[in-house]
Amino acid sequence: MLAIFDLDNTLLDRAVPFRRWATSFAARHGLDASEVAWLEARDGDGFTPRPEFLSAVRDRYGLRESVDALLTRFRDEIVALTEPDPRVPPVLDGLRAAGWRVAIATNGAADQQRAKIRRAGLDRHVDGVAVSEEVGASKPDRRMFEVAARRCGATLAGGAWMVGDCADRDIAGGQGVGLRTIWMRRGRQWNPLAPAPDAIVDDLDEVPPMIKASFT
Repeated sequence: MLAIFDLDNTLLDRAVPFRRWATSFAARHGLDASEVAWLEARDGDGFTPRPEFLSAVRDRYGLRESVDALLTRFRDEIVALTEPDPRVPPVLDGLRAAGWRVAIATNGAADQQRAKIRRAGLDRHVDGVAVSEEVGASKPDRRMFEVAARRCGATLAGGAWMVGDCADRDIAGGQGVGLRTIWMRRGRQWNPLAPAPDAIVDDLDEVPPMIKASFT
């Protein structure tokens, strides 16, 4: 029995730390407060590749630092702004206590994603972590799900679940490897033209009863 969770905007709130970073960036560079909205839009909820995002930032504001230097600073600052959510560990611990293996599968840079996991204390509440930079593949690639399962001593067979907020990477990706799926709504509407997830939730604490019920 295996439950795989996405990290950003599933186990961790990504939107709030990014907004804090954008607000700090605007203040540091003497920008109008309205530029925070531009930064959020250009970020694309985290789906714009980081080098592309920071290249656009560099060009818009005439920054002299290289994109690599901006990227390093950005990642460090986002980690520092990441905060643990006290509601998450009980969800993960409850599943593990019920006999489930719990994994995190996240796209991104290994140093940054693992630092965020440690800062939030999530490393103490899961059995394995797969980060795309380490794996050499990104969700929805099958290898991400396979590595996540293997790192916590499980397989994708036998009723495994994928929980995440991205319709393509998490839900379609999970469905593509035979997983049951739960979509974190985050105030959005599911595309009726896409294959539906097994469940849609608004809060993480809705997840364990659904997963546990699949084996009752």
